[in-house]
Amino acid sequence: MASADLLGIRPDALAGLLGLAPEHLNDDRYRTPAATNVRIWDLMTTRAPWTEAALVMARQSALGRLGAWDYLITSAPTPLQGLRDATDLLPAVADTRTEALVIADEGPQIVVSHVNTAELAYDTASAIRAYSLGLLRQRLTEATFRQIVPVRVALTARAPREHRSLVDLYGTAAIDFESPVSSITFRAADLRTPLAHAQPGLSELVRRHTEMGLTSAVPLRDWLDSFRGTLREAWAERTPSLSAVAGRLSVSPRTLQRRLDEHGTSWTAELELLRRTRTLELLRTTGLTLESIAEQSGYTDARTLRRAIRRWTGHTASALRGMRPPGAEQG
Repeated sequence: MASADLLGIRPDALAGLLGLAPEHLNDDRYRTPAATNVRIWDLMTTRAPWTEAALVMARQSALGRLGAWDYLITSAPTPLQGLRDATDLLPAVADTRTEALVIADEGPQIVVSHVNTAELAYDTASAIRAYSLGLLRQRLTEATFRQIVPVRVALTARAPREHRSLVDLYGTAAIDFESPVSSITFRAADLRTPLAHAQPGLSELVRRHTEMGLTSAVPLRDWLDSFRGTLREAWAERTPSLSAVAGRLSVSPRTLQRRLDEHGTSWTAELELLRRTRTLELLRTTGLTLESIAEQSGYTDARTLRRAIRRWTGHTASALRGMRPPGAEQG
């Protein structure tokens, strides 16, 4: 909201968005719907280039503005451990049905990829992805008390006409565009060096506090969230047809399609989003074979599934397996 204000967006443009009432904004328990955040990004990118919107957001994201999650990176024994903790607890700041961070340790370099599979407008998606990587670099700089300059940055967006804002955001002009997946690459030495100010036990304390916040969180849901919850229930019961979901919501199929259109989406798009979300969730949290995941996700075979995963994320299925959190079931 602060960034939107700086970009000249009038407060009445945000009126009616769920989660922006003072009682919700001033209580850390409440989780603003992803749809509200996306709408604010949409508005920002209509007033400024996506490159500028990403930089303005980063400058407004002072340490602590994202709650306890911010301190996962800055309180860890090493920046790399902080990044791993922040990846494990990404649900504290992002909708992990459509977003994920992937850390690849490549010896002398550490590559952090930002995977975003949400259906977003081009400028909105470009701004969010650029900001997410810039935020990581910003937190690492704050953790080390020195400028951390990445080796290179890769963005899925097309090269803009002018990208001085991105150079300011990342501290480097080594930026590649039209990459399969957005990522930022750091020197391993920068991330493995112990933090001189790290206090024993503080990292674990911050981690527990963040986990407790997730446990007590109160998600705020709008109509689209309710629809998606109903669709997930129908999917679990293997009855995800338009008429079946419409019946669960006590509306006609035609009314359901109209409501989806009013929310800028469609039945086909929502079904595909759920299939993609479910597939990535199973990859990250279970040890099921690709054949089993393909069957559960509605794909004809594992080969078709592999192609879909590569198209969505720019990663192979085996790479995404590395995102499985500790303690996940091994099949």
